[in-house]
Amino acid sequence: MAIRTALLSFGMSGRVFHAPFIHLHPGFTLVSCWERSQPNIQSFYPTVESVSDMNLILNDPNIDLIIVNTPIYTHFEYAQKAMEAGKHIVVEKAFTSFYSEAIALEKLAKEKGKQIFVYQNRRLDSDFLTVKKVYESGVLGEIVEAEFHFDRFNGAQSPKLHKEIPGPGAGIVKDLGPHIIDQALYLFGKPDAVFADFRMTRPETQVEDLFEILLYYPSLRVRLKAGYYFKEPIPAYQLHGKKGSFLKVRADKQEPDLVAGLLPQGEDWGTEQAEAFGLLHIDGQEPIRIPSEKGDYMQFYNNVHETLAASAKPAVSAQDGALCMQVIDAAFTSASEQRVISLS
Repeated sequence: MAIRTALLSFGMSGRVFHAPFIHLHPGFTLVSCWERSQPNIQSFYPTVESVSDMNLILNDPNIDLIIVNTPIYTHFEYAQKAMEAGKHIVVEKAFTSFYSEAIALEKLAKEKGKQIFVYQNRRLDSDFLTVKKVYESGVLGEIVEAEFHFDRFNGAQSPKLHKEIPGPGAGIVKDLGPHIIDQALYLFGKPDAVFADFRMTRPETQVEDLFEILLYYPSLRVRLKAGYYFKEPIPAYQLHGKKGSFLKVRADKQEPDLVAGLLPQGEDWGTEQAEAFGLLHIDGQEPIRIPSEKGDYMQFYNNVHETLAASAKPAVSAQDGALCMQVIDAAFTSASEQRVISLS
């Protein structure tokens, strides 16, 4: 039986990152979407019901899974309501606005016997999958420093006001930050301590739009950076080990292809061009290019289905989401107080 699924919005997130995968996956049926102003989803998926009241979704006993893909500041409230209504949930990043909210949702899921899946799709980018493969191969030896970037060149403010007006979910740290923070935690685990520096660089911005976050481990330092004034692309991923280095530009094609309206299917989906392959340089050897892994966001929904229909576990769990929020909370405290924050 297909998992009957509802979206809580059909903006870019719903249209690009969720609906195409639910639509194509034989284990799901997209049945409903909460749309506050215009019923746009039926232009893409005519059989999906558009509702103007979220309670119609919450109170529908036939809906199994709710995708909480609304602005960050609403995640806790809507996720809580969905689980109290007896639904499993997928929650977009950032998982919540604060660490305390993430812990509360994790506790509620256990009480209700429901599953939480945190949508960290960037674990399934071609670039990161390649970085992960190189790291796990051990070819670099002990890693002493890693650096991940999510850089753009666009000084304009977002038309989505919830990203630009100061509030619990605004700013680049909770917008782009969860992507690379989660990737670092996925590879290296929980750090001992966090240090952060935030800046405001765009004209008339009211929220931080440039950050640097350092994660401290016993024998490793991880540097995470994102901002809007990086005209020349630099390696988005850098691994530096005692035997050599690996550098990789950000080149995953899935988001631009999805934005262009392509469906996530076919042998070429998620493949990179050879010029984007990462550079591996081992001491005493000539540098070589490493072919990139294929990106595949569908693996996220494969895991959701396998967890709800069989006996798998969430690939990105509530615990993962909570750890990411713990690091983000610590980063805000660090930036405000200009000191290293221990996570022990």
